[in-house]
Amino acid sequence: MVNQNKVGLVFAFMLGGIHVVWSLLVLLGWAQPLYNFILWAHMVHLSFVIGPFEAKAALTVIVIAAVLGYIIGWIAAWVWNRVHRS
Repeated sequence: MVNQNKVGLVFAFMLGGIHVVWSLLVLLGWAQPLYNFILWAHMVHLSFVIGPFEAKAALTVIVIAAVLGYIIGWIAAWVWNRVHRS
């Protein structure tokens, strides 16, 4: 049996953490070059421009991602516990 709260927290930190990293990339001005490289490496041609850093938007997406991560992790642990009952 896995602890649903702990799994939820792991997912929250992972999803929130990814968005923290993305926000830092935008803040440092590294997001657009990284995005361009990823598209080039996959031979994809899209024209998207990464906007300027906005602290309120960054905080919003980080919090929402972390909350959703917790919910997804909690549900995944609940399903795991149901499937692996003794």
